[in-house]
Amino acid sequence: MATEAPPPPSGTETDTGPAQPTTEQFIEVQEGEEFGELRRTYRSFAFPLTVAFIAWYLLYVVLCNYAGDFMGTKLFGNVNVALVLGLGQFATTFLIAWLYSRHAANRLDPKAEAIKARMEADA
Repeated sequence: MATEAPPPPSGTETDTGPAQPTTEQFIEVQEGEEFGELRRTYRSFAFPLTVAFIAWYLLYVVLCNYAGDFMGTKLFGNVNVALVLGLGQFATTFLIAWLYSRHAANRLDPKAEAIKARMEADA
């Protein structure tokens, strides 16, 4: 899958650092099994969590619109169900960000670094 962006500089040494891979090398890596595995690893984490979070958010919105009595139920003091679930949205967001950071550091970054190192060595 090529883009409209100009190709990277040719595989020669430049003033900015080591040689850059050619467009053909990028396409070859993109079509390779190792890159496909990297994409599957990313998608297997990102897509289910995205769907789950959107469902959780929509549940909150639907409850706010159609279950006002339930959402207004006081749990203690002036704290009601709506407030707890709303704060749960923030907590869930930070939890997902933390989980993704761990996932990327443990599973994505090593694979991506291996691909990058191989491409730079071949350039």
